[in-house]
Amino acid sequence: VYTYNDIPFQFHYTGPGLLFDVREPMVDLFVKDIKDGIAGTDIRASFLKCAIEEPGLTPGVERVMRAVGQAQVETGVPITVHTNPHTESGLVAQKVLAEEGADLSKVVIGHSGDSTDLDYLCALADAGSLLGMDRFGLDVLLPFEERVNTVVELARRGYAEKMVLAHDASCFIDWFSSEAKAAAVPNWNFTHISDQVIPTLLERGVTEDQINTMLVDNPRRYFES
Repeated sequence: VYTYNDIPFQFHYTGPGLLFDVREPMVDLFVKDIKDGIAGTDIRASFLKCAIEEPGLTPGVERVMRAVGQAQVETGVPITVHTNPHTESGLVAQKVLAEEGADLSKVVIGHSGDSTDLDYLCALADAGSLLGMDRFGLDVLLPFEERVNTVVELARRGYAEKMVLAHDASCFIDWFSSEAKAAAVPNWNFTHISDQVIPTLLERGVTEDQINTMLVDNPRRYFES
């Protein structure tokens, strides 16, 4: 259930304290997808995702986020949170998830890499979560050099074990044409990290071990039960 504001209508009247006063149905939905399979298949979800954007912790966002935290407690799977770092919403997400008993070391604070605020990023990492430095190639949101500078400085401060690198690219997108995408964000693709990001980080003093930590060790630890 991915929302920046409200929840889908089928949940409006069903849940704790509502017209049909039952256990949170979203928790049951998430747990079923993880333990049994999605939509009647034997394909099981491997992680949970929720979002908190510029509107902040709306009632709908909070309800979904608390359900995600409860589902993690029941299943042990990790969580990724879409956040807006310019409103420091990652800190809000950590607070809500922790209140539900979620393991913050199994939480990626997504889109942290859009921020150059080291105090904010270190606070998230110090609370236990992984920083999603995950929009490499989207230079329209933050230039490549600034993204690199942030990763280099965090690695220098000893936070390589708290970062994962990614590009948030997709194999298909219908928001705009492939021609418009290539013109606006030419580096937003699946090879940008290997072709440009890693060589630049190495040139800037990030070690091979730190690269391996961010690309291999941290994701493996995130998914380990």
